[in-house]
Amino acid sequence: MKILSNLESGNINIVKAESPDDIRLTIPADNQTDIAQWFHFRLESVKQQPHSFSILNLANSAYPEGWRGYDVVASYDREEWFRIPSEFDGDTLTFTAIPECSSMYFAYFAPYSYDRHQDLLHSAQTHPACRLETLGTTLDNNDISLLTIGEPSEDKKNIWVIGRQHPGETMAEWFIEGLLQRLLDETDTVGRALLDHAVIHVVPNMNPDGSIRGHLRTNAIGVNLNREWQTPSVERSPEVFFVRERMLETGVDMFLDIHGDEAIPYNFVAGSEGIPSYDNELATKEAFFKQALLTITPEFQDEFGYTKDEPGKANLTVGSNWVAEQFKCLSYTVEMPFKDHISRADSLYGWSPDRSVAFGHDTLAAIWATLDKL
Repeated sequence: MKILSNLESGNINIVKAESPDDIRLTIPADNQTDIAQWFHFRLESVKQQPHSFSILNLANSAYPEGWRGYDVVASYDREEWFRIPSEFDGDTLTFTAIPECSSMYFAYFAPYSYDRHQDLLHSAQTHPACRLETLGTTLDNNDISLLTIGEPSEDKKNIWVIGRQHPGETMAEWFIEGLLQRLLDETDTVGRALLDHAVIHVVPNMNPDGSIRGHLRTNAIGVNLNREWQTPSVERSPEVFFVRERMLETGVDMFLDIHGDEAIPYNFVAGSEGIPSYDNELATKEAFFKQALLTITPEFQDEFGYTKDEPGKANLTVGSNWVAEQFKCLSYTVEMPFKDHISRADSLYGWSPDRSVAFGHDTLAAIWATLDKL
């Protein structure tokens, strides 16, 4: 029996693995932090034999409530990721797997590999309206890649969509894959009509270093990019620095920052009601976008989510708040669950890559529906 994490985004520590009936593991923290939540590893062993896992010390993880009601994600082929029923006692997550093959993968959520990321970028750039550009490099010397779709003009809106500021929130890039699929589909009238009136700027992965390293929340040196938007630097947060510089050049009429939430088992959005310049006009735009999503898909709801910021109390180091205040525009953080969207529960797959992709399709339609309100 082998337990291996020598893979891209691999992250696990073996405490004890002498027999299949007692495998004890812990989750290493992101580099230079105490943030531990993301895991990804491979089991190689005898098939059709029960293997009992315990992931320990989760009371000290980044989001202990994220483990309640959570089921581990697993795969044989790294294409289909299914759920394994799990139990959490407040400190230890336990689950049992009976492998059907000699090798089996386990992860916190379905990984989105750097190879797939490159495939997404370079497939998108083959569309005649799309341009791929490297804005700069990360601290680990990876590309900070931007897709610009549509021909700029003075009468077109500039819409920005970014994902994976927190690299372990891989559902964000699955979502963006879906959004790009629909946007670049020549037979889809929503995508074609949107490009008649807007330029779409997309950063599918804001944090490639953390993605490759197997981090949940931070870049190569333990910086939370979603707390860097007021004063980013090339030395500490080049990912935000270069993207923000381009935003200042193009302007922003709408901004969506795509994320995943560990604890809340719903899809929801978080707005900018706490920024100093928030007013009725912006509130109306936010309400219109939410109503569009509610109308388009049952995978969205507006009852459960984060507590709203008090007026003037927004944290302007957060991406969506900084953008809303800087550009006086509609700006949302979009959250998906690591667990399941429980009002549409799926016991076999939970919230999944396929559902994230479909939610990206639906959100593109909501952008189109909101366009004349911008």
